[in-house]
Amino acid sequence: MRTNVSILAEIPEDLHESVRTYLDSHPDWDQDRVFSAALSLFLLQNGNGKTPEAEYSYRRAARIYLDALFNYSPYAL
Repeated sequence: MRTNVSILAEIPEDLHESVRTYLDSHPDWDQDRVFSAALSLFLLQNGNGKTPEAEYSYRRAARIYLDALFNYSPYAL
């Protein structure tokens, strides 16, 4: 089962403008896709797989990152 978590976050105005500019010029992307890709990449870069649980989380983050990059959603089928 897929669980979604809603996030309400304040971001700097410059970052907001950058995201908005990017989304305006890339109509195939949306805000949710951008943030999923960004958060999953952060977790990939800052995680480790030293325990079985951490390795499993790392693999899930990698799958979400790749799905976001290639706009694939197995749940949309």
